[in-house]
Amino acid sequence: MKLQGIHKSYDDLVVIEDLNLTIEENEITCILGPSGCGKSTLLNILANILKPDEGKIHEKKEKIGYVFQEDRLLPWKSVYENIKLVNKNANDLKIRELIEIVGLEGFENATPSKLSGGMRQRVSIARAFNFQAEMLLMDEPFKSLDYDLRLNMVNSLVEIWNKWNNSIVFVTHEIDEALLLGNKIVVLDKNPCTVKEIIKIDKSQHLRSLDSIELVNIRGKLINLLQGNGKKIFKTA
Repeated sequence: MKLQGIHKSYDDLVVIEDLNLTIEENEITCILGPSGCGKSTLLNILANILKPDEGKIHEKKEKIGYVFQEDRLLPWKSVYENIKLVNKNANDLKIRELIEIVGLEGFENATPSKLSGGMRQRVSIARAFNFQAEMLLMDEPFKSLDYDLRLNMVNSLVEIWNKWNNSIVFVTHEIDEALLLGNKIVVLDKNPCTVKEIIKIDKSQHLRSLDSIELVNIRGKLINLLQGNGKKIFKTA
């Protein structure tokens, strides 16, 4: 999907101005930016929930999945039933494979009230993949989890994505999540929202380590872009 010259305003408030962005097939695109910069508005435009005031969207996707910050599971349905709900044609083997990948074997019949927050979010991710969307939008899905659990969720997401290989747009405030997930990291500017810089990471997600020189240097660059306002506050090797 390609966004070209996108503008979006609410009354006199210009939220997005002249934004250009390409979402590549079978890649994870991570979106980083300050609070209130328009990330959610951008996701809603990608999801066809909002229409831009100006600009064009080329190669729109017809089937788009959405994972929110909260899990939004049906409380009266089991793990298995919540996942199956979005694709009733999915066979039992596929659903059980998804449950295994997200580490919920043995909880197939449990309702959401019996699960921790991290477990519920794993169900929501498995459900999104079972939807078989061409593009999956994820709006800070691990925001409420502690650091160790977020890293476990990142690993689960990578494992599922490697099997299904759809396009993912992942919004996050956490630089480490973007470093471990993104084939491309898009840094947004604020007031109005526009693309500040795009950083590509060629190394496979399975081969990445947060303490590698490559990722340490990219982290420093991202910190400078997000917090430095043009002033370098983090020296890279």
